Amino acid sequence: MELFTPDLGLVFWMFIAFAVLFLILAKWGWPVIVKNMEERADKIDKGVEFARQAKDQLDNARAEAQKYIAEAQQQQADMLRDAAKMKSQIIEEAKNEASAEAKKVMDAAKLSIEQERKEAQKQFRSEVSKFSLEIADRLVRQQLKQDGEQAKLVNTMLDEIQKN
Repeated sequence: MELFTPDLGLVFWMFIAFAVLFLILAKWGWPVIVKNMEERADKIDKGVEFARQAKDQLDNARAEAQKYIAEAQQQQADMLRDAAKMKSQIIEEAKNEASAEAKKVMDAAKLSIEQERKEAQKQFRSEVSKFSLEIADRLVRQQLKQDGEQAKLVNTMLDEIQKN
């Protein structure tokens, strides 16, 4: 049973070794370990704080990005609305200009047609009077071939002149 129950001398030397080791560790080991643990805890705290700040900055950046996106969408909508107004205004102006131009062309065409009609009437009258004179000339020549007819024609013309 000696294997299971140690001697008193062995226990004493184990206790001395433990006490020396405990004193060495208490003097030099524990302060270093505690210092490292505190530094590590500080680093972790700083990391957590840094992560919290980064998260806050990210949230702020997201909110700002959303604000810029909303502003850009508003500007886009305004630009599209202005473009639509400008398009309808340009179309309306083009219609007005086209109708004014068409009216000018129609007025010019009417004036040209009227002038050509008057010119045609003038030419027609000229032709009719020319033909009338030719016919009258031929009739007068035929009637004036006889002497009695000449005197009768002169008397008729004098009577008409006196009446007018």
